[in-house]
Amino acid sequence: MMSQIDILAIGAHPDDVELSASGTLLKHRAMGYTTGIIDLTQGELGSRGTKETRKEEAAAAARILGLTERVNLKMADGFFEHSEENLRLIIEQIRRFKPQIVLLNAVSDRHPDHGRGGKLASEACFLAGLRKIETTWNGEPQEAHRPQAVYHYVQDRYLQPDFVVDVTDFVEQKFDSIKAYKTQFWDPNSTEPKTPISGEEFFEFLRGRMAEFGRNIGVRYAEGYTVERIIGVNSLFELR
Repeated sequence: MMSQIDILAIGAHPDDVELSASGTLLKHRAMGYTTGIIDLTQGELGSRGTKETRKEEAAAAARILGLTERVNLKMADGFFEHSEENLRLIIEQIRRFKPQIVLLNAVSDRHPDHGRGGKLASEACFLAGLRKIETTWNGEPQEAHRPQAVYHYVQDRYLQPDFVVDVTDFVEQKFDSIKAYKTQFWDPNSTEPKTPISGEEFFEFLRGRMAEFGRNIGVRYAEGYTVERIIGVNSLFELR
């Protein structure tokens, strides 16, 4: 029987989570929480590499991040729809892993799959809690489950975060997980087409974004998130 995953991150493409939320996953894994990733597509429309190399790279990144599980739902990259079929695919995984917290794609971004994927997965998180929606896994009926919280990570385009997570101690390991995608990012010997994320300067951009978020709370690096509903705290002293 599959163990519960405390924090489940969902991304439209393999590498979405690594780029924007892997520091958060690494930090919480170090705190003793279990983590996992669901990739909606295989990234087969990417200008560099193939879906086969992307699969190998995602597995390597998963090992670096110490994930409990990584699943690819094989929706159509660039063309997946907001449909009952796709909602059910995500609902099955939410009920399978029963996460307390789910991290999703940005509400809007440069790549249209990001905003669409975030909305699709957000609705699936809600619908997974409706017991009259019936799903099965390995031939067994699944119980309804709704995550306690859903947060959207900030991606390529700047969005004002509602909160940020200090990931200073995990930045280098985060970059290791990103660089596992050897076909997608900076390689001076690559003969593949240049893309907005393939230049050496893209790593500088990522550090700068994290540094900007970190500066707001007096730390070196942080990752930013937006929320769907008001969040609460038990004590003002828990805020920084």
